[in-house]
Amino acid sequence: MDATNTQLRQDASEAEMPCMAAKPQQEHAWLSRMVGEWTYEHECIMGPGQPPMQSSGSESVRSVGGLWVVAEGSGEMPGGGPATTLITIGYDPQKQRFVGTFVGSMMTHLWIYEGALDPATNVLTLDAEGPSFSGDGTMAAYQDIVEIRSDDHRVLRSRVRGPDGTWNEFMTGHYRRKR
Repeated sequence: MDATNTQLRQDASEAEMPCMAAKPQQEHAWLSRMVGEWTYEHECIMGPGQPPMQSSGSESVRSVGGLWVVAEGSGEMPGGGPATTLITIGYDPQKQRFVGTFVGSMMTHLWIYEGALDPATNVLTLDAEGPSFSGDGTMAAYQDIVEIRSDDHRVLRSRVRGPDGTWNEFMTGHYRRKR
């Protein structure tokens, strides 16, 4: 009986090892370029005919095991008021896609990301679904687009797909590494 239980435990451990012994890949190395301390300036378009709103803050990005980045932001929302955000992004080799989440202190929706790098490996486009700006309870397609311009500068653009299928950019953020 003991030999059978020992073999079952060994078989279970070996079966679990592939998912428990992940090694960072080139996509994880791309994400690691975001690790560090950053300041940001955002410009948001709040609606048709309204002037853009400015906001600023800081972000701390850390690595989790070389496989994930966790970014915690703190600043002001466009129009005022404090905001805290938390983003996780990793790469899933089985899906061959980047995956992650976004939450913010200003909303109750959990954003689920899935996306890919462009062929030049400078731009990561993350797709998500979230509440429509219409306020009618419907959902809309969104994209957060991360472009690494240099080791010390990255840009985040957010856009929503309109009912006609066109993408409408509503936020641009410039992140600069703290010195």
